[in-house]
Amino acid sequence: MSDQVPVISMRLPQREFAEAFGASFERFGFAMVEDHGLDQELVDQAWEKTREFFALPDAEKRAYVLQGRAGARGYTPFGTEIAKDAQHVDLKEFWHVGRDLPEGHPLSDSMPPNIWPDRPAGFRDALEPLFGEFDRVGGQLLAAIAIYLGLNDDWFEGPVSDGNSVLRLLHYPPVDGTAPGIRAGAHEDINLITLLLGAEEAGLEIKGRDGEWLPVNPPQGALAVNVGDMLQRLTNHRLPSTTHQVRNPDAGRASKARYSMPFFLHLRSDFPIRTLPGCIDAEHPNRYPDAILADDYLRERLIEIGLMKA
Repeated sequence: MSDQVPVISMRLPQREFAEAFGASFERFGFAMVEDHGLDQELVDQAWEKTREFFALPDAEKRAYVLQGRAGARGYTPFGTEIAKDAQHVDLKEFWHVGRDLPEGHPLSDSMPPNIWPDRPAGFRDALEPLFGEFDRVGGQLLAAIAIYLGLNDDWFEGPVSDGNSVLRLLHYPPVDGTAPGIRAGAHEDINLITLLLGAEEAGLEIKGRDGEWLPVNPPQGALAVNVGDMLQRLTNHRLPSTTHQVRNPDAGRASKARYSMPFFLHLRSDFPIRTLPGCIDAEHPNRYPDAILADDYLRERLIEIGLMKA
């Protein structure tokens, strides 16, 4: 395979798509996916409301910081999150939309209800259904991964049912040349898979096997999709969670803000992450003989990136 992350159409027959998508995941930990079927009207509305929200006064945005919730819902201010082992905080701010569970649901302790800002008008109306759209398309991508791994195409349905997924609205303000750090330091995602809109603006890079940084620039409207640490662990590293970053813009773009919209697709909080038997053999012994609950794993990682206190 060439040293470019491929662009793959979801209009391909399911098994053909699964083979191409899975092969890209196995080689790069990333794939670019077009013809994904996300409701474009909802996507357009969400971009509009995202820009309007982040243009609000800082004090107004900070009214939606939820203390003690590790940024799981609402607003996380600029300069809060830091990549594992990084020296400087990321140059970004973000808003989180999660799954709302019915009252009395057994997973409610790990998944608080959403909060919604008073402004801009229509924010909830745009973002709530878009969460559902990402969830739907994410399920289709997981079905392809299941097929690639030799599992039934519905294997992931139970593990992600009522999963702790999060839609993040990201704003990277214009970059001051004297600012320490970069927009998003080198990191791996915690979750199962990530579906990202907005990577057309240059900056997203993945670390290749040779240690060099490789740009990922999807076609307009396409998704950049990547393996998270939970899927890496589940597959005994057959599907790698690749280190990636968002570098600072070149001088000509430094005065421009960058917006992106990742959907972090998570397992159920009570799902035990246990290595798939089909990913273990004599040449690939089980790296993780002990299972760990998805919520326990998430907490460990949130502490590492500064969103939760030990």
